[in-house]
Amino acid sequence: MWGGLSQPGSVQFDKPPGRNLNQTTGFPPGEGVATLDRVKHQGRALGAAAAMLSKAVLGVIFLTAFFSFIWPKSFLLAALVAFVGLVFALFTLWFFRDPNPKVPTEPGLIVAPGHGKVDVIDESVESTVMGGRCRRISIFLSVFDVHVQQAPVAGAVTLVQHTPGKFLNALQTESAAHNENVLIGLRASEPGNPMIGVRLIAGLIARRILPWLTPAETVKRGERISLIQFGSRVDLYLPMNAEITVQLGQHVRGGETVLARIK
Repeated sequence: MWGGLSQPGSVQFDKPPGRNLNQTTGFPPGEGVATLDRVKHQGRALGAAAAMLSKAVLGVIFLTAFFSFIWPKSFLLAALVAFVGLVFALFTLWFFRDPNPKVPTEPGLIVAPGHGKVDVIDESVESTVMGGRCRRISIFLSVFDVHVQQAPVAGAVTLVQHTPGKFLNALQTESAAHNENVLIGLRASEPGNPMIGVRLIAGLIARRILPWLTPAETVKRGERISLIQFGSRVDLYLPMNAEITVQLGQHVRGGETVLARIK
């Protein structure tokens, strides 16, 4: 089973006792995880990078031509503009990288929806998806982290809601309450079908959130669900009875690191 849904070609791994565990997945190295064919949404991050690079290339060509026309002898300045454009292009390709996660297959696990550092673990009130009090795990994504997000559980999408707002620095935890964001509701394919919420939060630099989901769609655990361009934050809302397994300050990998268990 794959998070409660039948998945052709998937394998169920049992967690052997008394073994050295991988600090990321919680399983022995090479066990309890599966890297499956994830064609859905694969390449969309690269498409976003190509769109941004096309604009950057046009800008570099314009500035180079402009400086060459105004100052015919300004070869060094034109070369500097071209060099800066090349550096930006390389950074963009690196920033939009999209690795395939090694998704744990044990039932009841909730994996990280994003790559970054866990800087908040607390209780919160989220009325739209969770219906009230819930547990929250907040992940800060720096510009050096992967910015493609993954589904924390397998299940059905119940909500994709965009809310306009400010663009405070995502390093500030209060940005979740004021910044532009997209709230995603998931009804997990686990016993009891608990609700799970994921909030994608824009930051000071990140001003574009690209969700790849629609309501009533089904997702698999670890499947790509969205992209946030540049530094940002992802909040994960869990039922009050969820068992938190991640540590405050831990760096996590989207679709791979186990954050909690559904009881």
